[in-house]
Amino acid sequence: MFGNGTAHSRDQHRCLAAAYDPVTLPRLAAAGVGPGWRCLEVGAGGGSIARWLADRVAPGGSVLATDLDPRDLVPGPGIEVAALDVARDPLPEGPAGAYDLVVARLTLQHVPCRDAVLRKLVRALKPGGLLQIDEIDASYEPPLLTPNPPAEALYVRFLEAKTAALRAAGGDPCWARKVPAAMRAAGLTALDVHLHIGVRHPQDPGLGLQLNHTHNLRDRLKEQGMTDDDLDRVRELMRDPSFRAASSVFYSVQGRRPAEERP
Repeated sequence: MFGNGTAHSRDQHRCLAAAYDPVTLPRLAAAGVGPGWRCLEVGAGGGSIARWLADRVAPGGSVLATDLDPRDLVPGPGIEVAALDVARDPLPEGPAGAYDLVVARLTLQHVPCRDAVLRKLVRALKPGGLLQIDEIDASYEPPLLTPNPPAEALYVRFLEAKTAALRAAGGDPCWARKVPAAMRAAGLTALDVHLHIGVRHPQDPGLGLQLNHTHNLRDRLKEQGMTDDDLDRVRELMRDPSFRAASSVFYSVQGRRPAEERP
């Protein structure tokens, strides 16, 4: 759905990090991620989580940052980078149960076989290891303040076109709400669910991400009925200082592989 190695992808990674690192990273810190941990990130994008993890698990720890197209990832101290199609490829190097932490943010909603992938990620954990999945539920993103009713209708139409484009590509933009039950069904325990919702405005990186999508997903949005004129007008609307909208609901869900499992 989203390619890497372009100006739009780099801007997307910047907006994602600015919008969601303030939720993702404190969750990982509170879970006790620390020196010596062996970590795997699936769908690492621009690498902001991997870089934070590398600092956190030093000394003695390691981070393997993977992506379908890892060209926007940079190896560094404590960070290895690998290409990975998580739907088809075995997880890189090491025996099953190798990782203290596996993290996937805004990745599995794009994978049609996400439940099978989830089970694969669980098997990669050590007994007692932690899985954190962060996803958005795009079913609730209403405009709150727009200049007039036509502008409100345009923004809603843009959101509907983006949701339709995600579904056409095999994604589920509402999968976040299913994550807790899916993690329990995959055998995880000690489930901890955190929800975050904010207000989108012109200085908000979450709205910056929406603006990015008008460019990054232009062709897919046009396939769903948007025109270039529509996209120009919705960009202008999102830059209006008075514009306000609810964000999507951001789910951060943690679970642990049981220390002792039934045979």
